[in-house]
Amino acid sequence: MGTSYNVMSASGDGSIRQWTSDGKEVGKPWHIDGGDVVSIAVSPDETLAMSGSADGRLRLWNIKEGRTVVDPLEGHKDSMECLDWSPNGLEIASGSQDGTVRRWDPDTGRQIGPTVETGDWVNAIKYSPHSDTIATGGEDGVIRVWSKDGKLLIEIKGHDRLVNSLCWSKDSAHVFSGSSDRTIRKWQLIDGAEVFVLRGHTSNVTSICISLDERHLISASSDYSVRIWNLKTNRQVGDPLLHGDELLTVVLSPDGRYIASAGSEKKIYIWSLDEALKQASDQVRAHIAISLAHFLIDCVL
Repeated sequence: MGTSYNVMSASGDGSIRQWTSDGKEVGKPWHIDGGDVVSIAVSPDETLAMSGSADGRLRLWNIKEGRTVVDPLEGHKDSMECLDWSPNGLEIASGSQDGTVRRWDPDTGRQIGPTVETGDWVNAIKYSPHSDTIATGGEDGVIRVWSKDGKLLIEIKGHDRLVNSLCWSKDSAHVFSGSSDRTIRKWQLIDGAEVFVLRGHTSNVTSICISLDERHLISASSDYSVRIWNLKTNRQVGDPLLHGDELLTVVLSPDGRYIASAGSEKKIYIWSLDEALKQASDQVRAHIAISLAHFLIDCVL
């Protein structure tokens, strides 16, 4: 792969593990006594990680040393479903089945500001690029955007099933969402208007992320596939990247060159985004060549 990456994974077996990009485990697993590890988020400087468990507690880890740095963070009354580290590195947001969003100071392990009562199971959470607002999605299919003082800024409606994943455009003007209604949608933040809908997955869209140049969106689904979408044409690029079981998550490497995907198969897949796009381009050229050959044959006939 050229550049070496470590991949961090969290599992229902109660462990967190690190892996090299060529599949070798790094150090010993970190074990948690709070049941399933439901979510994990890494700090922008890659020195700390926050994990959330089925027991509702959060744990802050020193990645290099593989140990917790404070006592478990308590406050949520039900399973921790989602975590996000703010882009400026100053705080972490957590969402839970208890219907609340909480913000945490990674230096002290203490909660920051008021608890936000969303009124619904929080399944997806994402800071805006400027770290000043937070988008959440839940079981009712509504996307809510909050100020950091807990004020509801806008509700966005359109999905008719669970919202599983969220991401922002770099200018904070749009939010993208992936849902159990099998669609991916883009929304305007100014008025909540739907910009477009991407359709193609045949089951729940469980996770989405956007390439660094914002030309492509990558999605994972319980239909066993990762798909790449061109955000100019709003069409799928190439064939799906197929797995052996349902997928739960997809992320990009920090430099945007590689895709990591994982799910119920208990395997982590690493894909080259450039190679996937190149193969898709080759497929298009081959299709054009075949079509042209058919055209020439028709003309000769």
